[in-house]
Amino acid sequence: MQFLQFLNLNKQFLSSLIPKTPKQELFEVQEQEKMEKGSKRWGFRANEDPNSASGLSIRGVLYSLMQNIDAGDERPTIPLGHGDPSAFPCFRTSLSAEDAIVDALRSADFNSYSPTTAGISPARRAIAEYLSRDLSYKLSPDDVYVTAGCVQAIEVALNVLARPGANILLPRPGFPIYEARADFCNLEVRHFDLLPEQGWEVDLDAVEALADENTVAMVIINPGNPCGSVFSYRHLKKVAETAKKLGILVIADEVYGHLTFGSNPFVPMGEFGSIVPVLTLGSISKRWIVPGWRLGWLVTTDPSGILRKTKIVEGIKGYCNISTEPTTFIQGAISHILEQTKEDFFVKIINILRQASDICYARIKEIPCITCPHKPDGSMFLMAKLDLLQLEDINDDMDFCFKLAQEESVIILPGEK
Repeated sequence: MQFLQFLNLNKQFLSSLIPKTPKQELFEVQEQEKMEKGSKRWGFRANEDPNSASGLSIRGVLYSLMQNIDAGDERPTIPLGHGDPSAFPCFRTSLSAEDAIVDALRSADFNSYSPTTAGISPARRAIAEYLSRDLSYKLSPDDVYVTAGCVQAIEVALNVLARPGANILLPRPGFPIYEARADFCNLEVRHFDLLPEQGWEVDLDAVEALADENTVAMVIINPGNPCGSVFSYRHLKKVAETAKKLGILVIADEVYGHLTFGSNPFVPMGEFGSIVPVLTLGSISKRWIVPGWRLGWLVTTDPSGILRKTKIVEGIKGYCNISTEPTTFIQGAISHILEQTKEDFFVKIINILRQASDICYARIKEIPCITCPHKPDGSMFLMAKLDLLQLEDINDDMDFCFKLAQEESVIILPGEK
């Protein structure tokens, strides 16, 4: 290649020594003009927003970390970077869930498009009944919108709220998909801190200080991702009262609902729907260990009907009409999955998560340069802090994650993401 380049350079040098005729010069000018006109012909170029948002994407970071592992490394990669335990043989969904999928598929009743973009009626009814078990009031199937996983529920909620000039309050640490989706729909993001010394509770004073007349909502992730926190009834009620005071709704991300193993039981934010309107987001991905099935929901837990009066419900319907929906055979199976899964399956999953949490927390305490401010009480995550002063040749948490992947084939996520 270097030799060819050398010949090309010499060719250019030699041609420069030969004087050009006026006809040759005119021809070259015309050819250059043609090339310039041709380069301006196309009226499209890539949108830069997705590229910038990918920096916030968990998948984008995980892909970069995986690329950093030596292809010749024969050790198995240990993927601890996101909430997909299905990669490990000790986690498998219930037999009743598998049977439900097979039965729905073989029935040939669910091979068509869904009759409504909100989901098929049996699925909406089953989800309403499932969530109503934990509430002091009953949800209607009309309150439920079936989505392609919880991520689509996030997408719908943020797009419906994204009027010009609006802002949304997000937790820090939090789930970075919210920042990425807000960026796509031009919804301004303002962060409130979670307090590690208080079990990662919401800094409600910061919430009040951040909010203004353009604030539309605050996001609560409970059980917590990535902190492993589980909010008490008392704290959630304070969150609801603060949101009511500010005149904003609460988006309750409860994708890890019921995956708790500490002192606090899971309390749905919808229990406080009579205080403040709540959009409840969830899925079967985590509790049933099936993130690839992509079955989630967005539910208006709002017994006072405020979301209808403010046309949020109308906006949700409108956005669903131009969006996709989960496959119908998954929807056809959801009734059986929610109603027939036995309690011993959930107990087994909780016991495994509790044991894994205990091991991680204990081992981290043995490492001088890493601390965990609060032992996880739920979900599938643990938030740890690096002491960079005790580490050599480590610039920040991102650098630590890349070098851990390269040297040990262990994938974890940096806190800044």
